Amino acid sequence: MTINQVYPQTNMKTISDKVIEKTRVVNCSIDTVWWKWTTHEGLLTFFGPDNKIDFILGGSYEIYFLLDNPDGQKGGEGNKIISFLPKEMLSFTWNAPPEYPEIRNHKHTTWVVVNFKPVDENHTELTIKHLGWLSGEEWDKVYYYFDSAWVTVLNWLEESCKN
Repeated sequence: MTINQVYPQTNMKTISDKVIEKTRVVNCSIDTVWWKWTTHEGLLTFFGPDNKIDFILGGSYEIYFLLDNPDGQKGGEGNKIISFLPKEMLSFTWNAPPEYPEIRNHKHTTWVVVNFKPVDENHTELTIKHLGWLSGEEWDKVYYYFDSAWVTVLNWLEESCKN
């Protein structure tokens, strides 16, 4: 599946070259870290109080943060798996939080690529790249929100690997 198949409505020339990139080595094996990112149960160990994962190409990759909100306003609804290489890479679409309705409801969404690299049998290097940013003040606000939010996600992952 190509990016133009995922985003047929977007002219790739309109996407900025902005990329959020965060890397962390965590105290978990590659098997554990892959499980944490690719299963319902694994995500529950560090990333949101609920989720819907259908781990196939084009399958759901929805993470819910605001469970008391109405449907469509709980977090990462509508996100899809774009691609994966088992225990190496996972990519998925990613939308804006409900507090940014102009971007959340935009026909274009950003995407996230997560790379997994074993350091040794008990440590994994994880790199998150968040791409696909359009230009504009509201898009910039969401960019800066996620520039901080992905650090928080990596902190949660790191903490979950201590247990």
